[in-house]
Amino acid sequence: MSNSSGDADALIHILYIDDDEGLVLLMQKNLLRRGFSVEWAESGAAGLARLGEGGIDAVVLDHVLAGETGLDILPCITAMTDHPPVIYATGSDDTSIAVAALKAGADDYMLKGISADYFDLLAAALEQALERARFRRETAQAQEVIRQQRDLAEMLLAEVNHRIANSLGLVGALIRMQSSMTTDQVAIDALHETQMRINAIASVHRRLYTNRQVGSVQVDEYLNSLLTELETSMRDDKRPHRIVLTAQPVNLATDKVITLGLIVSELVTNAFKYAYPDNVPGEIRVIVDQTDGALRVIVEDDGAGFDPSSPARGTGLGTRILTAMAASLKSDFAYDPGHDGTKATLVFSLHEGK
Repeated sequence: MSNSSGDADALIHILYIDDDEGLVLLMQKNLLRRGFSVEWAESGAAGLARLGEGGIDAVVLDHVLAGETGLDILPCITAMTDHPPVIYATGSDDTSIAVAALKAGADDYMLKGISADYFDLLAAALEQALERARFRRETAQAQEVIRQQRDLAEMLLAEVNHRIANSLGLVGALIRMQSSMTTDQVAIDALHETQMRINAIASVHRRLYTNRQVGSVQVDEYLNSLLTELETSMRDDKRPHRIVLTAQPVNLATDKVITLGLIVSELVTNAFKYAYPDNVPGEIRVIVDQTDGALRVIVEDDGAGFDPSSPARGTGLGTRILTAMAASLKSDFAYDPGHDGTKATLVFSLHEGK
């Protein structure tokens, strides 16, 4: 780099902390020809005060100072926010000094001298340190931009989930109004089941919105919320049943959670309607555990039992939904014929594409 004109705006501003005025004058003369403007601080305190004023691009810090060493000053420099790079200079060839300086945050280490080669090497070390500092700043700025963009995307996605949840809630309310205006019990039951299916989907989006998550939902928390809603909506004097959830904390992709929620909702709804005689309380258990990269979901009761080969009770839509949802998860879905009551088990891979 050549800049013999000494144009102050084009020069790189260096702070040289050393108590040897003669060497300072020599450094100022030699580095000026290489494009550097050198300011002098004869003590650590003076150097720190000058750095506090700003406008310094890099520091050359001498090891031996009056009453202290550069190793006493270096941590104070590196503790400054956006501190300039530091070249540590000493006349000693003791490698432990170099190691200590580098560990304390120096960018490079130089053996002092007065030859032209020394100043060439020092100028090269300064340029490299400044380049590394520039790269770190640009990297930090890029990461900050990425963080801001990510935060914005998460905020927008949360708003989308909020709007979807509200829209689905509105649809559910309209269906509830429609069911209150009809006297056909089959239609009322069908509308009620449709409303619960919509709630199963809306609950996912509410959880995504309230937890500020992106792309995944914690299954145990979601199912706890979903099953609480189901029990509240279905439990009455005729069906005084309760739902018991035992679930491990597992994060699952949003699309899979929605499918899982629909399956669990169908199974629990069927158990509520058909497992136990009217006015007889019963327990419906939902168990979720993880093993060997797969998620296993069990819905069971101790009621009258269920024969999958028997004709569908009702419209049969629930059975078709179960079959379609289980297939979309690429899962193994089966009823346990040896269980006293009804026990349905769903097993699917937690890994994409499997």
